[in-house]
Amino acid sequence: MSFFSRVVNFLTLPFATASYRNDLRRTFLALSVNSILALLLLVGAMLLTILPSLPAFDIVTDYRPKIPLRIYTADGALLGEFGDEHRDFTPIKEIPQILKDSLLSIEDSRFYEHSGVDYRGVLRALVADLSGGFRQGASTITMQVARAFFLSQEKTAKRKLTEVVLAYRIESALSKDQILELYMNQIYLGQRTHGFAAAARTYFNKRLQDLNLAEAAMLAGIPQNPAKHNPAVNPVRAKARQELVLKRMLQLGKITQAQYTEAVGQQLKISRSIQFEAHADYAAELVRQDIYARYKGDAYTQGLNVYTTLNKAEQNAAYDSVRRNVLAYDQRHGYRGPEGFVDLPSDEDGRDETIDRILAKHPSSDSLISAVVTEISPKLVRAEPASGDTLEIKGDGLRFAARALQPNTKADIRIRIGSVIRASQDGKGRWSISQMPEVDAAFVALNTEDGSYRAMVGGFDFSRNQFNHVTSAWRQPGSSIKPFVYSAALEKGFSPATLMNDAPLTLPGGENGQAWEPHNDDGFDGPMTLRQALARSKNVVAVRLLQAISPQYARDYLTRFGFDAAKHPANLTMTLGSGAVTPLQLAGAYAVFANGGYRVTPWLIQKITDAHGSVLWEAPAPPAQEDEQRAIDPRNAFIMDSMLREVVRSGTGAQASQRLGRSDLAGKTGTTSNAVDGWFAGYAGNVVAVSWMGHDQPKSLGSREFGATLALPIWIDYMRQALSGKAPSERTPPPGVSFVDGDWIYDEFKGDEGVKALDVEESPIKSIFDTLRKVFGG
Repeated sequence: MSFFSRVVNFLTLPFATASYRNDLRRTFLALSVNSILALLLLVGAMLLTILPSLPAFDIVTDYRPKIPLRIYTADGALLGEFGDEHRDFTPIKEIPQILKDSLLSIEDSRFYEHSGVDYRGVLRALVADLSGGFRQGASTITMQVARAFFLSQEKTAKRKLTEVVLAYRIESALSKDQILELYMNQIYLGQRTHGFAAAARTYFNKRLQDLNLAEAAMLAGIPQNPAKHNPAVNPVRAKARQELVLKRMLQLGKITQAQYTEAVGQQLKISRSIQFEAHADYAAELVRQDIYARYKGDAYTQGLNVYTTLNKAEQNAAYDSVRRNVLAYDQRHGYRGPEGFVDLPSDEDGRDETIDRILAKHPSSDSLISAVVTEISPKLVRAEPASGDTLEIKGDGLRFAARALQPNTKADIRIRIGSVIRASQDGKGRWSISQMPEVDAAFVALNTEDGSYRAMVGGFDFSRNQFNHVTSAWRQPGSSIKPFVYSAALEKGFSPATLMNDAPLTLPGGENGQAWEPHNDDGFDGPMTLRQALARSKNVVAVRLLQAISPQYARDYLTRFGFDAAKHPANLTMTLGSGAVTPLQLAGAYAVFANGGYRVTPWLIQKITDAHGSVLWEAPAPPAQEDEQRAIDPRNAFIMDSMLREVVRSGTGAQASQRLGRSDLAGKTGTTSNAVDGWFAGYAGNVVAVSWMGHDQPKSLGSREFGATLALPIWIDYMRQALSGKAPSERTPPPGVSFVDGDWIYDEFKGDEGVKALDVEESPIKSIFDTLRKVFGG
C-alpha cells in the first residue's frame, strides 16, 4: 500500500465503520513515526488552507433559488418562461415518494442513515486521485449539495476534502429533508432545467405529482450525467440508465417485480422543450421586453409572475387558426420539394448521427415534424424524425407530394432516400407529407371597450421568425381602409343611400404619364348606393367618393382612428389602401366603429407579482369612455356599423355569417394590388379582430386569392371560439339618426366642424348626378 493510501486511511479512521476501522488500524500500525509526522503536517496544512476559505453558509440555510420569469394568460395558463435556469421550487412534502425512492436508490441509498459522507466511497475516490487519476465519485446527496452550491467541478484531492468538510457543516445545520429538498430543487437535469419539478414539465409536460414510476426512474437517472442521460438528446442511454434505477429499486425492495416489469416495458413520450398551456410566443416576448426594461437582470431570477389580458381558449384558437389556414393556403399552391438532402451511411450508428445532424438544421415546427427519408416507393415512404421513431406515410398521405415521388421528376423536387421532408399527423394517427410554408400570417384580437388584448399571433412560427407582424409589419391595407373614407364622407353630407356611379373612370396620374383607370375585381355595375358599394368593395365608387370629399380631408380624418397620416398618400389611391398600417393599428381603428366612436389604447399586462404572489404592479382600471377619447360622432359609428354588417351579410365577407350563423358580425375584407396582402378586419360583441396573410418579401399570393380566401377564414375560426355561448348583440340607434326610405340618415346635418357641407351642385361629382337624373328622371 502506498504512503498516500495509508494517509487517506488514517484521515478517515475516526469515521469508519467498526469492521472497516480494524482494517484501518492495521494500516496505521504499519506506518512509521516519520510517516505519522508527515501525516500530521499534511493534515494541518490542509486544514490551514481549507477552513479559512470556506464560503459563507447562508446560501443553503437561506436558500433563494433562481426562479425564472413566468408569463400567464388572464385565466392562469402558462404561456412563457424566461431565465437561464428553468426551475420550479417544490417543498419536500410535495415531492412524491416514488420520485424520492427512485433518486435515493440510485444516488444515495443510505442517505437517511449516514452523517453526510460515505467514507468507503470517499476513500476510493481519494486513493484514485492521489495515485494519479480521479475516476470514482461516490458522492452522497449531501456532498452533491455542497458541490452544487459552493464548489467548482475541478477534480482534485483538496476540492474533495473541502466537499467532505462542507457536507458535515450542512448536516449539522439542516435536517435530512431540508438537504434533500435543496438537492431536488437545485440539481441540473439538462435542457437548461434545474430541479425535478421543472424536469417533469420539460421532459413529460407533467406536474411532479402526476409522474408514474417509469418517468420518475428516468428523471432519477439524469443527475449522474445530464448530458449522457438526457432523455430528449440521448433516449437510448437514458432508457438504459432508467432500467438501472429500476433494478436498484427492486434490489432495495422499493418496488415489486411486477412494478419493475411494467415500468421497464412502458413506452415514454419525451418532450424536447418546455410545453406551455397556451401558444403565445410573440405575446410572451413583448411582455419579456417590458419586464426587462422595468427590472433589468432581476427579471429572470426573482420568480416574477406576469399575468396578461390574454384568454387561454381564445389564444389557442387564434394560434390554431393561423397555422391551419396558412397550411391550407400552402396546400393549394403545391409541393415545392424536400427541404434538404443528406447521404446516409450504411452503418446504423453513422446513419443515426447523420440524421441527427441534418435534422438539427431543420427543427420541427409544432405539428410539422421534420424527418429524413430512409425508404421510398410510389406507395410508401418511411422516414425517421429526431425522436428515432419511424414514420410510415402511405395512401392519401402521399397525395400532396405525389409528383415528387415519380422517378422522372426534376431533381430539386424529387423525394429520395436521404431527403429531408415534413410530415404531419391527423387525428387518427395517419401521417401525410407536408411542407414548411413560405407565406406568413398574423392575427390580433382586442376588447373593443378597453383595448385589452384577447389574442395575438405574430407569425406562423416564432422559432423560425421572431418578427412580430401584429405590432411591427407595416403593410398596405387594401380595401380594409375604405370604411374610414366612407366614415369621412358621412361627415361631408353623404349617407349609405347616396347613389354613386360604378362606371369606368379615367384620371391623370398613372405610370409613365399615362392615365390612371381604377378598376373593380368584378367589373362595373352602374349606379349603386354607398351601402352596396362598400359591401361589394367597389374600387371605382371609393375613388369617386374620395374625389368628392378630397384626399387631404380624408387623410386628416384617418388620424382620428389612430392612423399615421404620414403613412398614407394624399391622393386618390389612398382609398384603395396604398398607405401602410399594422394589424394592431387596424384593430384599434375598427374598435372605434364597434364601441360607438371611442379610441382605445391596446394593453397587454394586467399585473405583476413576486415569487410569493404579492402584487408588485397592477394596471389601472381603463378610463371610462369620455369625450376626450371620442374619435367620431356616435351617429357616424352607428351608421358605419350598419354598413359593415352589410359587408358580412351580403358582401365580400358573407362567408363569415354563413359559417358562424350570426347576425351581429361586421367587418371588411382587404386585398392589395396583385394580391400581395390579404386582410379581414371585423368585430362582434365586444371583440374586434384583424387577420393578415402575406410574404415578408412582398410578392403575389396568387391571382385567385383575396382577403376573403386568405384572411377571412382565420378570423372566422377564431370568432367561433370567442363568441361561443354569447348571444348576438344588437346596436341601439343613438339620438340624431332616423331610418328613412330603407336606410339610416342623420336627422340634421350640420357638417364636420370647420368644414362646409358638400354642395352637390358645386362638387366634382356634379356630372355623376346629372347622369343619374337623366337615367332615373327628375
